Amino acid sequence: MAGWRGPATLLALLLLWPLPCPGCPAACRCSSGEVDCRYLALCFVPENLPANASAVWLGYNHIAALTAHSFRSQPALQTLSLHSNVLVSIHSQALAGLGALRELDLSHNYLTVLTAETFLPLPGLVTLNVGANKLGQLPPEVLKALPGLQELFLHSNALRSLHANGFLNLPALRSLTLQGNPWACTCEIQPLVLWIMGNRDKIQEESLILCRFPEHLNQYPLLAIGNESFSHCQDSLLYPQDYAFFLIIGPASFLASILICLLLGSLTVAYNHLQKELCNR
Repeated sequence: MAGWRGPATLLALLLLWPLPCPGCPAACRCSSGEVDCRYLALCFVPENLPANASAVWLGYNHIAALTAHSFRSQPALQTLSLHSNVLVSIHSQALAGLGALRELDLSHNYLTVLTAETFLPLPGLVTLNVGANKLGQLPPEVLKALPGLQELFLHSNALRSLHANGFLNLPALRSLTLQGNPWACTCEIQPLVLWIMGNRDKIQEESLILCRFPEHLNQYPLLAIGNESFSHCQDSLLYPQDYAFFLIIGPASFLASILICLLLGSLTVAYNHLQKELCNR
């Protein structure tokens, strides 16, 4: 009987060992709707993720791009984490079909730009973490595509300024991180400063939001800048694209006015000449 104890024990352990879930990617761990594919050196999003997945963890891999319809068969997915990969691009249709998604973690990657089209399929998104990337700007259209957003993490990027009116599209926002960016504390940032001062209850680590430019304000707390520092700014602040507009329109308007003057002058000469001819008859 003693000779059968080892095999019997092994058989019992095999029977008790949880079987892999149907459709669970190789090497991933799947349980109760959660799919854990972290630390697997993956270069691509697995194609055979379970259709009933509610949470997918893909952090700490080598995924560099999200292609179109990367998650086409996960309509119930609520949490998606791609934390600490090497993401540099996201196709505009990469997240199509994830209408139930509520939390998206794209932090600690190499993203330089985000587009509104990427987030349009995510009307119910509540938390977006794009901290620790290389973002140099955040178009207001991106925030407009996420009206239900409550938590937004923008820390540790390359942001020098932000359009404050973009936050007007986020009525439910309750938490925002901005520290660790190289803020340019010039006239252009005044609307953002005013918005932050009116919404300080939403700002996390506000004492760590520091100016990087100009040099004399390097490492100076953004919210310590008084209104007098903006006293030289125009009442109506202009962004670089506004100046470009005037540079184009200004010369065009000048040339148009010259042409109109020449036309009116020609008409006046012609009218006087016609009057003289009539008088001489």
